[in-house]
Amino acid sequence: MKSPLLWEHAYQQIAPNKGAMTPGVDGKTLDGFSPEMVRSIIDRLADGSYRPKPVRRVYIPKANGKKRPLGVPTTEDKLVQEVVRTLLEQIYEPLFSQHSHGFRKERSCHTALESIRAKWTGVKWLIDVDVVGFFDNIDHDVLIGLLEKRIADRRFVRLIQGLLKAGYIEDWVYHRTYSGTPQGGVVSPMLANIYLHELDMFMQDRIASFTRGNKRAPSKDARRLGLKVCYLRKKVDAMRAAGSADSQKIASVLEEIGRLKAERATVPANDALDPHYRRLRYCRYADDFLIGVTGSKADARQLMDEVRVFLTDTLKLEMSAEKSGIRKATDGARFLGYEVCTSTNRNPHKAIFYGRSTLRRGLADRLRLRVPRDRVVRFVNDKGWGDYEAFRPRHRPALRFASDVEIVLAYNAEWRGFANYYALADDVKRKLNKAGYFALFSCVKTIAAKHRTSARSVFARLRRGMDFFIRFEVGDEPRAIKLWQLKDLRRHVRSWGGIDNPRSAQFVFSRTELVERLNARQCERCGRDDLPCEVHHVRRVAEMQYAGLSRYMRSARQSKRAVLCVACHNSIHAGQPTDRQRRIARSRGEPDALKGARPVRRGAEQCSL
Repeated sequence: MKSPLLWEHAYQQIAPNKGAMTPGVDGKTLDGFSPEMVRSIIDRLADGSYRPKPVRRVYIPKANGKKRPLGVPTTEDKLVQEVVRTLLEQIYEPLFSQHSHGFRKERSCHTALESIRAKWTGVKWLIDVDVVGFFDNIDHDVLIGLLEKRIADRRFVRLIQGLLKAGYIEDWVYHRTYSGTPQGGVVSPMLANIYLHELDMFMQDRIASFTRGNKRAPSKDARRLGLKVCYLRKKVDAMRAAGSADSQKIASVLEEIGRLKAERATVPANDALDPHYRRLRYCRYADDFLIGVTGSKADARQLMDEVRVFLTDTLKLEMSAEKSGIRKATDGARFLGYEVCTSTNRNPHKAIFYGRSTLRRGLADRLRLRVPRDRVVRFVNDKGWGDYEAFRPRHRPALRFASDVEIVLAYNAEWRGFANYYALADDVKRKLNKAGYFALFSCVKTIAAKHRTSARSVFARLRRGMDFFIRFEVGDEPRAIKLWQLKDLRRHVRSWGGIDNPRSAQFVFSRTELVERLNARQCERCGRDDLPCEVHHVRRVAEMQYAGLSRYMRSARQSKRAVLCVACHNSIHAGQPTDRQRRIARSRGEPDALKGARPVRRGAEQCSL
């Protein structure tokens, strides 16, 4: 942890995030990051004087109307946690199970769902397990014991223990923490994965012991009908070889063959309840995990009891009796916002089999991913697009004072993000078709309300063929932004490695360039190189909410940062003008540039370099 490169990497990971400028209990943010700050933290970690501060507890709304507690660490603790997370990732990432998909590189909700759809065909029972308050009930002693199995450095383990025991402050009252990891902490997801890795290993052992047989036994009825068809086919071949002229008899036998084949197509080919064939499937994303069982319901009950005992005795966690249960795979279960279920295509289809045209049955118990209707209804209503049940789109008054481009960008971001998440669903186009109608008409109605005109005239102005465009100019160059529609959705997304998350080379290199500028130790405002330098966040995302939607969104995407000496940094926060501002003021004939300088206003802080 003494390597400056490790801390520079930690800063690069934290600085672009939205929460980078969120203060902890000390009121400080990443604005002011410097090599001196890093050396101070390293020295205190080395001599054992570093003490993590309590997190600041805040609450955010959950989808069910309740509130989720989040813990906001201080700036120094964020950096320390990111360094700890990086080291833990190097140790544990090669050990993590292939069934774990949460908070890992090149894995996401879509990789978890894709693995289920690809490998879970044939499951009969789904075990939905819900852990009561997982992040708040992680046992510290159990977690420290798990860390000590792999990490021999006691000082590093004690540092993690100090982060867990730091407590939290709510309404100016300090509370100790005896269990759990604060949601919102940088290192919390990694510690959660380490904790539940024991469950992954338990399920991996159960999968090996539960699996039985290589192939299901054939169905007696299907075998009986198949033998009859085979016998009658041989009979027809023999009659034709003997030159029989009784075509009516041959036609009667062929008709009987067709009837038997149609009946066989409706009968399962294999014994679905074969006791000598069992399979067990498992998938986990953070504390949400789903188990699929190919076997009897008694097998599913026994497995659920074993999981409950393991969670209680080994991990000191409690399984929710109300939310957990065993469900028929045909009825489905919720996982990561999707409806996971199986279905069988009963319609036979023609196929060539061993040179003969024959009827083949559809795939039985094929796993499907579907969009829950209540999620679509809640999304449309919560976004203010209108009344879903009454089929009545509405404009959004909050966007009436934004520009046309800002309105379209806001709708495109919301609608495209929601549709992209459900791109893996088999019925995504059918289930989201109505929501697409609301997105289009609500956007057009909002633009119409802004210009005090009718939606019909806005449609006529935006329509180009089957698409809709908003046109604008950047300088003298014409530009256009397309209103995103459901037909633009890419169904076959690249799920392994994330979706719809472009990262340009310019963005990646700019973060590395910032560290190089900081290490140059030269102020980018006055040019001095004899004073300590800090990083100044020119645009604070939290302060841009009153500066227009497009400016706020641009600031959220790229929070510009400048390397300044301490004197210049302090003068900017004090609202003092730069030398350039003084020269401009003198050229305008102002007698006192300091008096002529405007104070820094909330939401309009600028830095002239």
